[in-house]
Amino acid sequence: MTGFVSLIGAGPGDPGLITVIGLERLRAADAVVFDALVNPRLLAEAKPGARLIDAGKRGGDHNLTQEQTNQLLVDLAGEGLRVVRLKGGDPYLFGRGAEEVAYLARHGVKCDVVPGITSGIAAPMYAGIPVTHRKVASTVTFVTGHEEPGKAESGVDYESLAGLVKVGGTVCFYMGIGQLPRIVASLVGYGLDAGTPTAVVQWGTRTTQRSVKGRLDAIEKLIEAEGIGAPAIIVVGEVAGLDEPGLDFFTARPLFGNRVLVTRTRQQASELSRQLEALGAEVLEAPTIEVVPTEDYSAVDEAVKGVGRFDWLVLTSSNAVELLGERMAVLGLDARHLAGVKIASVGEATTASLLSGLGIRADFVPKRTMGDGLAAELIERHDLSGRSVLLLRADIARPGLPKMLGKAGAAVTELAMYETRMAAALPDGVLDALKQGEVDWVTFTSSSTVSNLVALLGDQRGFLEGVKTASIGPVTSETMRGLGIAVTVQAEQSHVRGLVEAVVGKI
Repeated sequence: MTGFVSLIGAGPGDPGLITVIGLERLRAADAVVFDALVNPRLLAEAKPGARLIDAGKRGGDHNLTQEQTNQLLVDLAGEGLRVVRLKGGDPYLFGRGAEEVAYLARHGVKCDVVPGITSGIAAPMYAGIPVTHRKVASTVTFVTGHEEPGKAESGVDYESLAGLVKVGGTVCFYMGIGQLPRIVASLVGYGLDAGTPTAVVQWGTRTTQRSVKGRLDAIEKLIEAEGIGAPAIIVVGEVAGLDEPGLDFFTARPLFGNRVLVTRTRQQASELSRQLEALGAEVLEAPTIEVVPTEDYSAVDEAVKGVGRFDWLVLTSSNAVELLGERMAVLGLDARHLAGVKIASVGEATTASLLSGLGIRADFVPKRTMGDGLAAELIERHDLSGRSVLLLRADIARPGLPKMLGKAGAAVTELAMYETRMAAALPDGVLDALKQGEVDWVTFTSSSTVSNLVALLGDQRGFLEGVKTASIGPVTSETMRGLGIAVTVQAEQSHVRGLVEAVVGKI
């Protein structure tokens, strides 16, 4: 059986800029062959077990040559796999996508192409530069600036480009940092005013984006002074000099330029990371906890099958909700099975997971999002004397909740749905970032994230000194102080949104 290949434009860097159809194909792929400029966050969208193959070129070094990449796609399709060729930007704009499609066709492999947003439009936009503007620019031209360093004559028609800019055009050079002296000299040599507004945008649309603007004849010194290099887009034309309100929306976000270390579990980090990135932060994910299913579900299964004998089912995490759904599926049950029991849910994430995963609205959600808060409010509003309560949560959950329910007269059955363990090690690059003082914030969402990070750092915990910290609530803050970590901010409401708001409020 012959597989199928989809060439997909991953966009310019921001993982949110991939198209809907591109993301759907990526999530369904059996194998993903990706380029160097593809944001690693997109690779996390691949399904478990998908083969991830790096075909990128970095600084002239090829993991795979173009010929090897072409043949790899044919070989993978020959295995009957659904293959995604994930390319930065758009596959056909300076991306050699047409060559790959033609090679596949010659070898009898069916394929299609999904367009992507190109950096020549998106990078300037995120730097506050519209590549066309009714008042100053009616055309835009995309040019490859990547030519062989030893090439005696350029294949680019700089005379025409200079003429286009003179009459109100914009020129965007891709991959042109190495050729910037030639680009400037050629344009000026063909009569373009040396004072023409020019901009260089590095890592456009990413949280690491940097840019400079200035005169054409000064742009080399500006990027040298700012340390800006590849990958970058060079924009030449009057639009690069626009300074109108609202254009610089990207870098105006409150957390832009801040690097935040997220210590949540890998399963739970995405929502916190998404909210931080939406506000401009660069996120480093360093899960300090691993969540694993419990080895023996016999007691849980018996309780779930007999859930009708309980008056209340209490869920304190989205992990518990997800695993409850999995156990019900194994037992051949669905949401209707829970119709006879009232459900109490702690926190926004747990409540949302209950609704999206099982289609159930919680009967009780406390205002306070800690376990003790749930117990206090539940006891206050409902008579629990003689009531039976099923509590499904983590193996190391704090004992306050079942104790308080028990003192109120409830018969509590507490079962572990999952186990939490300390991560084996910090991800590559995290320790270096801390060591080099490149982390602005560390967020802690539980006491175990604090203690585990300290344990993983060991004798290098001193790297946390001077780094601002954000705690999700009083219990976590108490653990931090007990381990000698100062609390910069504490969330007023103990949930992800409250944690993010606390960080923003300190900027």
